[in-house]
Amino acid sequence: MGEAHTTGHRTGVPGEQTGPTPETDTTLVVVTGLSGGGRSTVARALENVGFYVVDNLPQALLLDMAELAVKAGGAARRTAMVLDVRSRAFSTDLAEAIRELKERGYAPRVVFVDADDEVLIRRFESVRRSHPLQGDGRLVDGIAVERGLLEEARDQADVIIDTSHLNVNQLRRRVEELFGGEDARRLRLTVISFGFKYGLPPDADFVMDARFLPNPYWVPELREHTGREEAVSAYVLGQEGADAFVDSYADLVNATTAGFEREGKRYLTVAVGCTGGKHRSVAIAEELAARLRRAGLAANAQHRDLGRE
Repeated sequence: MGEAHTTGHRTGVPGEQTGPTPETDTTLVVVTGLSGGGRSTVARALENVGFYVVDNLPQALLLDMAELAVKAGGAARRTAMVLDVRSRAFSTDLAEAIRELKERGYAPRVVFVDADDEVLIRRFESVRRSHPLQGDGRLVDGIAVERGLLEEARDQADVIIDTSHLNVNQLRRRVEELFGGEDARRLRLTVISFGFKYGLPPDADFVMDARFLPNPYWVPELREHTGREEAVSAYVLGQEGADAFVDSYADLVNATTAGFEREGKRYLTVAVGCTGGKHRSVAIAEELAARLRRAGLAANAQHRDLGRE
């Protein structure tokens, strides 16, 4: 899939307002382009960085959707509208609809995904799909028709992304660079404590077993307390092997986060288990999350089974 570029003779690049807007804190993105070019990947990437995404929106509803987004605010304050030829309402008036949005003061950022004909043909053939506009003709005929329909919309684009030499992850990263900001692209870690007797957390990426440590349950003065309290935490973390245990998992997580981010993972769950999820796992989870935060990672601790006993 290829390098993305912004067109130098236009204004309205991501992050730049080009005129008065109905709501200055509302960001609208219009995504269009060639079938097979990567629109769905762009849509998922925008969702990853906090956009409310409306896929396969009929061109005729573009202005209505923009108005709804502005009025709704909240989660719709960052809205992306994806248009393509599969919509029966799609027409050569797309460029006019975009112009109307701009004239109404919405200042949408228009993203156009493109690719070489040969690449598009390979992609369609690899999934054994016909082009939505080829009719009884060949793939190349459908691509040519679509290019003609979208020519003016391409000319209006603020960002053109040529995906000919980009893989899915590279395209996703490019979109996140354009629209996400650093915080939106960061991997977020949840360190969750649990009790093995209640079952494993189904979404765990890593599972740590803290049952090798002495159980505070058998210490009368600690039994009714939890791993979030200083006395229990000090007892658990003071046991032989506890500090090395936390260190080893902190090192493991630190060693893998960059790779997970490159592969597009945005959330990582580290599960720490003990028998009931009240003492050892809670103390270890709190300590591990704190060490990960000190290492510069976005980590928080949660406790699934605390209070179940």
